[in-house]
Amino acid sequence: MSDFESRPHFPAPGNAPFRGLRQVAPPPPEHPESDLWDRRVANALAFLRRRLTGEYEVDEFGFDRELTDTVLHPLLRPLYRDWFRVSVRGVENIPDKGAALIVANHSGTVALDALMLALAVHDEHPEKRYLRLLGADLVFRIPFVSELARKHGSTLACNPDAERLLRAGELVGVFPEGFKGIGKLYRDRYKLQRFGRGGFVSAALHTRVPIIPVSIVGAEETYPMLGNFKPLARLLGTPYFPITPTFPWLGPLGLVPLPSKWCIEFGKPVPTEPVADMADDPLVIFNLADQVRETIQQTLHQLLDVRDAEAAS
Repeated sequence: MSDFESRPHFPAPGNAPFRGLRQVAPPPPEHPESDLWDRRVANALAFLRRRLTGEYEVDEFGFDRELTDTVLHPLLRPLYRDWFRVSVRGVENIPDKGAALIVANHSGTVALDALMLALAVHDEHPEKRYLRLLGADLVFRIPFVSELARKHGSTLACNPDAERLLRAGELVGVFPEGFKGIGKLYRDRYKLQRFGRGGFVSAALHTRVPIIPVSIVGAEETYPMLGNFKPLARLLGTPYFPITPTFPWLGPLGLVPLPSKWCIEFGKPVPTEPVADMADDPLVIFNLADQVRETIQQTLHQLLDVRDAEAAS
């Protein structure tokens, strides 16, 4: 037998012995977009079921973390990212864990600065921390707004609530100017008003937590307040009734904020530990409050200079 004849014969793939073999079907095409929407619909339905059955948690102040993450923050992000184009500096000054009192300037006629500040803390900080805002009693007297504020983590601006949150290790946000800051006229923009009686300093001293000064530029231009119709404000029981370039002249359209460019800067923490034993000394409270106020004011001037330089270039 020749060498050729001794070799085994393998038929070509098209010959009969191979015709009965099963062909391996190609994997079905993937549809990532379809899968994404399926997951979104499933998550939305699960969320609705939990809301209807009450299977969700709130803390002792009414903070609803799931509602904040699922509904409130997503609603605010288009304003934050696209409308106000918020840039953030100094986020590394916010501790990764533990309590701190975040003190900011207040402006803009409508308290959008509080919402943008809370979102900046959550979205820009690597630990995605929540800012527990302290609000005026008027906020908690308005139907629906009161409920949303509680769900978002806010509580009444009083020392007992502030100290309870700080002792629990929370980040607490406060605007010492109050309505004097948010309701000032446009001609007084970026001029800090009086910081009340320094109650925020007392809370920080009693709990021995650092104070983080925050300067916010951009909010003043969202609703430039040209005048205050005081008779109508008294009739409505509000601190002021704003007159802006668009409100009330354009009706509901006047409520749309102007698209100003925002910058939020978190300053270096001011320690309270060295003077914590003098928490009830009015002079210590006044000096510390004045130090924080001056830091915020000087930073506002610096941020405005940077913004003007960028606009001119």
